[in-house]
Amino acid sequence: MLGSANHRIEPPAVTLTVEAGSVETGAPLRLSLAGRLDSRAIDAVWAPAMAAGGGAGDAMIEVNAAAVTTYDGAGVALLIELLRAAERRGGGLRLVGAEPDLERLFDRYRSLPVPAAHPPRHPPGLIEELGRSARSTIAATLEQVAFVGETVLALGGLLRAPHLLRWAVVVHVAETIGVMALPLIMLMGAVMGLIMAFQSAVQLTYYGADLLVANVVALSMVRELGPLMTAILLTGRSGSAFAAELGAMKVNEEIAALSTMGIDPVRFLVLPRLLAALAMTPLLALFMMVAGLVGGGIVMAWLGVPPTIYIRQVISVVHMSDFLGGLFKALVFGGLVAAVGCRSGLDAGSDAAAVGTATTSAVVAGILLIVLADGAFAVLFFALGI
Repeated sequence: MLGSANHRIEPPAVTLTVEAGSVETGAPLRLSLAGRLDSRAIDAVWAPAMAAGGGAGDAMIEVNAAAVTTYDGAGVALLIELLRAAERRGGGLRLVGAEPDLERLFDRYRSLPVPAAHPPRHPPGLIEELGRSARSTIAATLEQVAFVGETVLALGGLLRAPHLLRWAVVVHVAETIGVMALPLIMLMGAVMGLIMAFQSAVQLTYYGADLLVANVVALSMVRELGPLMTAILLTGRSGSAFAAELGAMKVNEEIAALSTMGIDPVRFLVLPRLLAALAMTPLLALFMMVAGLVGGGIVMAWLGVPPTIYIRQVISVVHMSDFLGGLFKALVFGGLVAAVGCRSGLDAGSDAAAVGTATTSAVVAGILLIVLADGAFAVLFFALGI
């Protein structure tokens, strides 16, 4: 019994035959293609065909495609490239014997304009980068000034017509950024008081000045760290939330809908968050100051200082100007947190990453402005002798 075997018959590969032409006699350069003119076989004849077409001079190129059995976009691309090469030398290309569909594809794509070649893009130099950074900084500053102006005008309108403000939203936002943040504020304040007390006690105990630990903790928490750490925590917690909320509304075109209905987005969205932040930040800073003093008192008690002496030392070193100055700092910092968060949300783009970008911008810009404002307050208080 004879065995049988299955043999897979592959379609013939593409072949190229070149017949040189002559400009003097007018004989064209003839290229005969046979077989598959598709992406699977085109590599075998692309380079030889382009080499033959490149050496044709001004002669016409005639491509005989009568024996082509299969073709796709890659085969048409080869014909178009041969045509472009011939046209650059003042010649042309004539397709003969091709199927109607191949001729139709060739005629369609040969009429398309050749895309202009763009010059290579070099990386910008230092001067160009500095110019771009300066331009973007100036534009951002002008936009921020315009936003501050719009907010001030909205506040003025609120004084004339307070019933137009959504006070229920103000209370809700105040609860979110104030009451719900209180445990974190208290914990952070107590930890900061413990750390400062321990670090200062390590040095002061060598000189028998254990009682001065209360001075360090009290002045640091009331004048600097209380309002500063409160503002930084609110930036990461509430400022980012403002940016995410308004950014999502911007992506969903809800803010554009408000403007279309004649509702001012600053009055409708920004003012409730701004007023809630202005009201809650000083209160949160006060709780952080108290928690920090409690943390410092725990360390002082561990060092053997009675609580009554610690409290008396704190009262003697902290003046009303220190207390009011810290609360005023917190008030300004709260306004910065809300303004930067809302501004970042209103400036959000419309792509998928817009909300994340706005949130990151709110946190980074908010912390930077808070630190700069704290430095300005330090210089101002020193100049005023506070």
